[in-house]
Formats: sequence, structure tokens, C-alpha cells
Amino acid sequence: MKEPVSKDISDLTIYRKILPAHPASFSEFPEALHPDLKTYLTEHGIPRLYTHQAEMFEAARSGENVVITTSTASGKTLGFLLPVLQAVLEDPLTRAVFVYPTKALASDQYRALQPFLEYFGEGKICAGVYDGDTMKAERSRIRKSANIILTNPEMLNAAFLPNHSKYGFDFIFTNLKYVVIDELHSYRGAFGAHLANIFRRMKRVCGYYRSKPQFLCSSATIANPVELAERICGEKFALIDRDGSPAPEKEYRIIQPPEIKGSNDKIYGRRSASSVAAEMIPELTEEDRHFIAFGRSRRNVEVILKESRDRLDAAGFLGKGDGGKIAGYRGGYTPLERREIERKMAEGELSGLVSTNALELGIDIGNLDSTVIVGYPGTRASFWQQTGRAGRSRGEQGRCINYLILENQPFDQYIAIDPEWLFSQGSENAIVDPDNLLIQLAHIRAAAAEMPLSLDDIALFPDLGEVIPVLLNAEEVKSLSGRFSWSGPAFPAGDYSLRNMDRTRFKLIVKEQVEFTDGVRQAAGPGREVTEMDETQAYHELHPGAVYMHEGTLYEVLKLDLVSRTAEAVPFEGNYYTVPAGTEETRILQAFHEETVGRTTVHFGDVNVNEIVSMFKKLQFHNHQNLGYVELTQPLQKDYDTESTWIEIPENVTDVYRSLLMPNRLGELVLNDHFEGLCYALKNAAMMTTMTARDDIDAVVSNNAAIPDGRREQIVSLFIYDKYEGGLGYSEKISELVPQIIANAVRMVEGCPCESGCPACVGDYSLDKKMVLWGLKNLLEESEPPEYEQKQIEESRPFVQKGFSFYKLPEEWAEFCDSVIRSGESGGAFLRTVEAADVSGHRLILTVGNAFYEEWLMDPDNVRGLENTIRYHAVCPSDMRIEVRVSEDRGRAEKIRGKLRRRYEDRLS
Repeated sequence: MKEPVSKDISDLTIYRKILPAHPASFSEFPEALHPDLKTYLTEHGIPRLYTHQAEMFEAARSGENVVITTSTASGKTLGFLLPVLQAVLEDPLTRAVFVYPTKALASDQYRALQPFLEYFGEGKICAGVYDGDTMKAERSRIRKSANIILTNPEMLNAAFLPNHSKYGFDFIFTNLKYVVIDELHSYRGAFGAHLANIFRRMKRVCGYYRSKPQFLCSSATIANPVELAERICGEKFALIDRDGSPAPEKEYRIIQPPEIKGSNDKIYGRRSASSVAAEMIPELTEEDRHFIAFGRSRRNVEVILKESRDRLDAAGFLGKGDGGKIAGYRGGYTPLERREIERKMAEGELSGLVSTNALELGIDIGNLDSTVIVGYPGTRASFWQQTGRAGRSRGEQGRCINYLILENQPFDQYIAIDPEWLFSQGSENAIVDPDNLLIQLAHIRAAAAEMPLSLDDIALFPDLGEVIPVLLNAEEVKSLSGRFSWSGPAFPAGDYSLRNMDRTRFKLIVKEQVEFTDGVRQAAGPGREVTEMDETQAYHELHPGAVYMHEGTLYEVLKLDLVSRTAEAVPFEGNYYTVPAGTEETRILQAFHEETVGRTTVHFGDVNVNEIVSMFKKLQFHNHQNLGYVELTQPLQKDYDTESTWIEIPENVTDVYRSLLMPNRLGELVLNDHFEGLCYALKNAAMMTTMTARDDIDAVVSNNAAIPDGRREQIVSLFIYDKYEGGLGYSEKISELVPQIIANAVRMVEGCPCESGCPACVGDYSLDKKMVLWGLKNLLEESEPPEYEQKQIEESRPFVQKGFSFYKLPEEWAEFCDSVIRSGESGGAFLRTVEAADVSGHRLILTVGNAFYEEWLMDPDNVRGLENTIRYHAVCPSDMRIEVRVSEDRGRAEKIRGKLRRRYEDRLS
């Protein structure tokens, strides 16, 4: 195998690790294995099974539910396929449903089944892929004849269960013997909670048809595979984790991007991992490597792809100019685009792919000899899955090299300090909460439409007793002989997305032409739909001015219509991409429990989170220089209730941090904010203890930390919350592990090699590492603050202007209303009609002249909208409330109402 890439890149390697090859461990065919299967395996060059394959066959045949967690490409598929094929050969009526997290993986596994299907023939074994892309005639054939049905959770939810008594699904459920779940570890968070509730519904349906299927699961190596399988499937499981497959020699190289130095040798950080990857990928292509480069996000993938193609297409680069030798692969591509990319890669037309973790799963794209991981993927489980894609061929030729390019991020730089942490520690726990109330509600509604709910269903849905009265009041169910049958809309299973908890979907429409009207860019032509995404993602990626990337092509978003839920974009030729920015505010709703940890009190409970995307920054391609911030004319707001752990910050830390705050040019105390450093360190430490991505949880300090007018008696808290409505169990787990999280945060900040603070340890060069470290340690034990050497503060962005304080609103009310009206936000005109505004504690009391306005503000949506407007323009306490008083002239009001009544009586007579 060729030595990798250029000397310049090799010089950046800070650690090498070689895992030696090891031989296979075999077992003879089990005695119970069907003779036809033995013949097939022997004729196809498999005279024996790996030990874990034989063990899984025996466990499945004994009736156990089994989860297997051997390494990538170890033959797990054959392990769970053999007992299913055996059951089909013994009884042709047997049905098995194979569940895959993506349509692409189901199609790939169907291709892997082809040799079995061709050998045995449709008379003995029949299979098919049943998903949203399957044609009507093929669906009918599968329902009627297929012994093995490959599908995904969406189809179970929207097709199988709602139609269990029709179209032949009743026959499938009557004869259902096995449910196979591949890539079990991918079902965590919202996706896992939805799947768990789908299986609760499936148990009701199977019970009706007198069947009780076994569950066979395969998973990447995680710390709690049995717990995860049991929480998702609701059954007891046996574990098979002794790997009998051989492994080739694997080399791992950790690459640290170079520092960026100024003319005075001042260090301005490090080059980004994506820029280093964009240099490596063309060289791997020139060396005829077969590789995957994994980016952390869709945007990251498109940046790397564009910059790599630019280098490949540059005149004379390495004697080639073929950017077409690499392709992107991520969500948002059409099924046809994905399948064509997979085909080209498997057949060698492409040298490599730049992918999100979509290809972390076991889709067959041929034998790879290299992986490039652009930034630590967040969990050891993902790291091993991604590097496991290379070296699938056996023997010496299977040797592979895996590159991990470190970002200037906490996890990455922790690995730079202690690389063996990555190789010597076990994988993380996968967290799933099937009992999320909103997810349960969605599936209880769907279950009621499938079959009437009974008392026995309490065993499946813990909150059934709370949900039924709500559905009765909404007239979505009706009581009938002790059962509750569905009487609501026709298709409740279509009301939600399984991949997240937001059913609101936005579409991006690209129009190919541009017209200019008075210098303003406008789109022309009918346009075509490029992708679809949920509301949160749309607010971050489809706001006006955003540059959206799709397969290396740039589009500028001109308009986001919140009513039609469409964004309009045109092709873009600029040399920058965009990243959103904004604020988050929290409000405590209720606390469930609290405990003392060191010098702080830790709470767990429900909070309301208000996220505002108010601006975006432009980053130049290739050097990633910040070209400046642009404020949105209309901020995008989304608020929701979720679960949170919050930690009270000791008074001495609050006082010191407040004394360090500096005003920006608008007079807001937002610069030199060491509260942000505390949040940054604790969030990253929390992510180390839970198998969470950066978008699963967030951390923010209560906004009273920087109230500008001296009203500071309120306790300042640091919130770590689930970024999903209702919560998914992350913050609850965090509340149990706060001492470990604080210790991890101290270790990460203390161990960072930077001199005085950087984006890897405290999130920003302007923050003092010693001061953040002191704050972390003071959560547990009091000490004197270190001497503070003030850094030069460079204000690089226009902050959202909050020119008013909650406590000064009564005396500045007129100016405040004018500010709201000038911004064009709703509610401004109403606020101007308020006769008086008063503050009492954390209540804003508005006096109005008509009793109807009091009733109008009783509507939760109306008062929440008004609260959001006030919070956007004024610094408010986190638990601020609005109250309304009426001072109407009763006589005048009655006179007006009398006139109105008479007018309508005249019109009606």
C-alpha cells in the first residue's frame, strides 16, 4: 500500500496507532442448521461460521431476543439472517420484517440478499424492499408473497400498523415470527423514542393476531446495548459480543492542523480541519485511494467537497483536473442521486466520497483503504463505526489507514493531549426515553385509530391515564363499552416526523434565473424543489441571505415564507458561506427535584426555551475568514418547553464575573463574558457523559447575569437543556452526573495546551482560561479568584440591541413602544395603546382600557408572543410574567356596545 499523502500533511501527524491483524475464530455448522443452508454456505466458500454467528443462530433458535455488537464488517448480517432463513425453509408462511434506519441501507441489504434469493428461488424464499419509493405493483407482490420484508420505521408507522386489517397486512402480522433491527445504536434520542412507541403499537396489533415475534438486533459497540434494546423493544435480551471475525492490520493517524501565526508571532488559533481535509482529499485521489471523508455536518460536507473539487479542477494540479472523481453524500439528496453515487463508488468510477455520518452505517460502496474523519465525530462509537468502513477485505491487502483531523474543539484537543483516551476507553451509553409525553401522545392517538384502547394498554403507555381525558375533551376519542375508539381525523399516524419532534416542514425552491428590480435580486421561473427540512433547521439554514450548499453547488436564499413554509433561492457565485447566530433565553416552569453538590444546588425540571436567530456571519471559503455579520430584518423565533438541569452559580463567582463584563458600542454588558466560558466548558463535559451530538443539548446562563441597572439580587443559574420539546432524557441523566461533569470540565480546561484561553477550552480567545477554571472549581470548593490580566477585546459582531431594562420599562415605556414599532414586530401597536405599565417583582403589569384585551391576553399564544417581543427588546428576568388590569369607562363601554348591538339587529331584521 502506498505511503499516504504529502510530507507536509505527514508532518502534522501527532500520534500513530497500529492495531495488529488477528485471525478468525470458527465454529462448525450447528447441528440444527437446515441442510439446504449448509449446502448453500459450502458452495459459496463458507465451510464454517464465525463463533458469534453460530452463537446467534443457537440463541435465536432457542427463542431468545438477541442483540449482537461485534465489529464493523464482522458478518453480523449473516448471523441474524440464518435463523430467519431457517424458519422460512421450515414453514413457507413465516414472515420476518427487517427494519433499517434509512431507505439506502435497506436497498443495500436487499442487494446482499440476492445470492440467497437466486439460489433458493421464489418458490422457497421471497423478499422485497417496502418503502416510500416502492411501486404500487411491487408493494402488492411483497404483501402477498414476501417472507422477508425490508423496510424502515416510517413505513411501519404510516403503512403497516394503520392498515393492519387491510391489503394483506393481517396475514403478515398473523405469521410474523421475527423482527430484525439493524444499526440499533442509531435509534437514540427522538428517533429511538418514536421507534420504541411504534413497537408498543405493534405489540397490540400482533396480540390481536395471536403472534409474538422475536427481536434480533445488531449494533455498533456501545456501553449499554442490552439496555438500549430492552428500552426500544420492551423485551428481555441476550447479548452476543465475542467477535469471531478476522481483522486486517489497521493504522490510525491523528493530525493536528498547524497554528496560525501573525507577523509578531502571535498565535491566532489553528487552521480548520476542513481546510486540511480539502488538501488531503485531492492527494488521496491522485494516489488512486478508495476513501470516505466524514464531515460533521451537511454544511461541513459541502464546504470540503467544493474546496477539494476546486483544487482538483485547478489547472495543472498534479497533472489532473478531475473534480468529478469525488462526490458528496448526505441527507437532502434525492433517492436517485444517492443510488447513482453508491453505484459509481462501488464500481470504481469515483475515488472517494465526502459524507455526513449517513455512510457511517453499513451501506456497501466497495472496498475502501482509507477513511478521513474531519473533526472528532463526538462519540467513540461513531469513531469506530466510521473507521470501520475501511479495510473490509481480508488478508494483508485489507490493511488500511484511518486519519482523524482534529478541530479546534474541546473533544478534539483533549484527544491531542491524551490520544490513548480514544483507544483505551469504552464506548458511551446510548440514551433513549420512550416515555416522552409528546411522543407518547402522538403514538397513543395513532394506536387508538388502529384499535380501540383498553385498560391493558396502560402496560404499554405509562401516561395513558393522563392522555385519554385530553383526547376525550378534544373529541378525538369516544368511550364505547369500556374502550376508547378513535373519532378524530382520518390519519393521526401522519401527524408527526419520526426523525425529530417537529412536524412542521419547510421546502427549498431553487429558481434558475434572476431578475433585478430597482437593484433588488428576484427569482424567476417556476423553480424546482431541492430539499425539505424541519422548522429549526430551516431557521438556521434557509433564512434570507443564507448560502445553502447542495452537492457542491451554492444557492443564495432570497426569501423565507413562514406561511407557505417555503424558501426561495437562486444560484450563487460568491466566495463565502454563512453560519447563523442569535440568543437563547430560558424560563423555569417547575422543578422536580434538587440536591446539593459542593457549593451549588442542582435542579432538574421543566423550562421554557426561547431561541432567536437574529443574524448570520459570512465566512470566506478556503481561509474561513469572518467577513462580517448581517442582522436579519425579521428575527426568527422558536420557543418550546423542555427538560433541563440547572446549576446555581455561587455568589462569589457571579460577583467576579459581573465585575469583568464590558459594554459593547450599544452599551450592553456583553463583552468579556466569562459566564459563556463556564457554559461552554460544562456543555462539552456533559456531552462526554452522554451519547449526545452538539444539537441534542445546549447550555445557557440565565439572562439576569448581566442586567445593566444593578437589580442583581436574583440567583444566576446555568441551564443545560434538551433541545427537543418535552425532553428526551439527556438532561435528566446529566442531573445524576453533575460531579463527574464538573470534574471533566476542570480536566478539559486545565489540560488545554493554550496559554490563556482559546476556542477549544473556553470557547473564545478573549476569555481568561484561569478565570473560567476558577469558576468551575468554585462550584465545588471556595477559593480566592486569580489575578486577572485583561485581554484586548475585539468586538467582531453587531449584537442584538437590547436598549431597555425590565425594571426601567415604566419610565421609558413610550420610547420602548417606539422601538418595537420601528422594528416592525407584531404587538407594537397594541403596546402603544397601554395606558400604564408598572413593575412589581418580576411581573409587568399592563393597564388597558377594555376588558376584551384582558380576555385576549388569556390566550397562551398571544401572551407568549407579547412576552417574546418584550424580551427581544429588553433585558428581562428569566421568569418574567405579564399581567393585565382593566380601567375601562363602564358607561362609555356600554354605550358603544349598545350601538353595535342595535346596528347588528338592524342588519339581521
